Amino acid sequence: MDARFKNFLRVNLDLERGYETSSHLRPTLLSFSDAYVELIRTGFEEIVTDDSFGPAEYERLTDIEFPDRETLNAYLRAMYDYLFNDGPEQPMPPG
Repeated sequence: MDARFKNFLRVNLDLERGYETSSHLRPTLLSFSDAYVELIRTGFEEIVTDDSFGPAEYERLTDIEFPDRETLNAYLRAMYDYLFNDGPEQPMPPG
C-alpha cells in the first residue's frame, strides 16, 4: 500500500474526521492533482480486493473499528462511490 494512500486514510478518515460527513472530502480531494486523485482511487480499489486487508489493518490506520470484513468493504465501496462516482453522500463508519 502506498504511503501517500495510508496518509490519506489517517488524515481524512481517522476517528476524529471519519464521522464528519459534511461533504467536503470529495471537493477537497478533487482539488489535488490528477495524479494524486488517481493514486487515491487505486488505493481504494486495492484495499477492497486485498484479502489481507481487513478491520484490524483499517483500525491501525484510522482508529475506527469495524465488526467484520464485510462491513468494512461495504463502507469502503460506499466511500469509493462517494469520492469517484458522484455518490450522494459521504458514508458514516459504524458507530
